[in-house]
Amino acid sequence: MLPAGPDFRIFSRMKLIARILGIAILAVLTVPVFAQNTGQAISLMSAGKAYASYFSAAAGPGRKPGIVLVHSFNGLEQGYKDLVDRFAADGFVVLAVGWQTFEKSPSDAVVEQIVRDAVAVLKARSDVDPAKLGLTGFCAGGRYTMLLLPAVSDFAAGVAWYGFPNTGGSAAQPVKPIDEIPRLQHPLLMIHGSADQASPIAGIFQYATALQAAGKYFELKVYQGLPHGFMVQNGQLWKTDKAEDAYQQMVGFFKRML
Repeated sequence: MLPAGPDFRIFSRMKLIARILGIAILAVLTVPVFAQNTGQAISLMSAGKAYASYFSAAAGPGRKPGIVLVHSFNGLEQGYKDLVDRFAADGFVVLAVGWQTFEKSPSDAVVEQIVRDAVAVLKARSDVDPAKLGLTGFCAGGRYTMLLLPAVSDFAAGVAWYGFPNTGGSAAQPVKPIDEIPRLQHPLLMIHGSADQASPIAGIFQYATALQAAGKYFELKVYQGLPHGFMVQNGQLWKTDKAEDAYQQMVGFFKRML
């Protein structure tokens, strides 16, 4: 038998601590751990064609809000994929549609069908709440958010990033989003930079004025001095204080409205 001296007491305490730590570690390991969200390239079928898209889902049990994301005119760049993954990590199931897979400038009718098919995919998932679907888009995707939020009744809210409310009037793009305001039934957040040359802020103010006159619910966040397309720069997700704030504006809006 070891003597009950200082060395023995220290040894006994170390054994006790080791046992406690072992129990704690075992307890952690026995708690259910859900797989982390991992984005993946998918094929979205629309009108018999497979559109190269990107998907990411929040981890954990239960139904979550579903989001359709429409990328900019520059394509489904890595920055958008990173954004989708982060979006999913914040509790959403997100499908970014590769609407330019077959042509650079498809018609509004083609894009609308792609978006509707993306909605059908999300609604068919057991981890998506079909009553909580949102639409967001950037640049040309911002225009499509303004255009399709009134047209696709499945959506309950939308976030338009530096969109084009007055673009339309051609064979491929017959309707201007500003002309669809009477049909708009759900809340819309617009995020824009005051130095946007492609879509001048004056057009957004005109659109907001028309929304106000029609009694439609909207929110507008303007970032002084920021240019067009500021969230994804050179294909990469922009990491600045203003970009972080803009991202949080979007997530917070969807969490409030969906």
